[in-house]
Amino acid sequence: MNSLLLPTYFPSISHFAVMAQSETVTFEIEDNFQKQTNRNRTYIYSPNGIQLLNIPVKHSKDSHQKTKDIRIETEFDWQKQHFKSLEAAYRSSPFFEYFEDDIYPIFEKKHTFLMDLNWEVFEIVSQCLRMKIEYSTTTEYFKEVPGLTDFRQLANGKKDPNQFQPYTQVFDDKHGFINNLSVLDLLFNEGKFAAEYLKTQPLQS
Repeated sequence: MNSLLLPTYFPSISHFAVMAQSETVTFEIEDNFQKQTNRNRTYIYSPNGIQLLNIPVKHSKDSHQKTKDIRIETEFDWQKQHFKSLEAAYRSSPFFEYFEDDIYPIFEKKHTFLMDLNWEVFEIVSQCLRMKIEYSTTTEYFKEVPGLTDFRQLANGKKDPNQFQPYTQVFDDKHGFINNLSVLDLLFNEGKFAAEYLKTQPLQS
């Protein structure tokens, strides 16, 4: 499978399952930014159930601003809030402490552009999963791309139809299994078994 994806913030399990099952990965970097998508948000399993982590961005009067030109709003200390939320959600998970030092630098570095942050997140999470992902990027936007399986819609969680095999989650005794959260949920709960899980899950495009 040769796949086309959008870079997102701490991508969903479906995103990484696509990458784990692909021969080649192409990232779309010529798209227009769309609000309320995973380009600048991710979902985790908090003590109260599903929780949204959202990166504030500077909005332009131009409604057709490319994602690669989107700047992060620096007036809010969103990084501190996001890491505190991750600690509350996963401090008691089996592998949080194992990976904590790998991901913490993401919450210290001040990125100007959302795309640069998402690239760093992708690189660090891939290393944590021990997945070597060869990828290329687009040079122009096309609605249809022959030869590639188009998974760009997965960046909009509401349009993601994938249902995955349950695994143990920290608060599943309170709220049950929550499907297709950020890949961090899988990583912190399954550790070294996460990559194999990603390779074996059924996918819908």
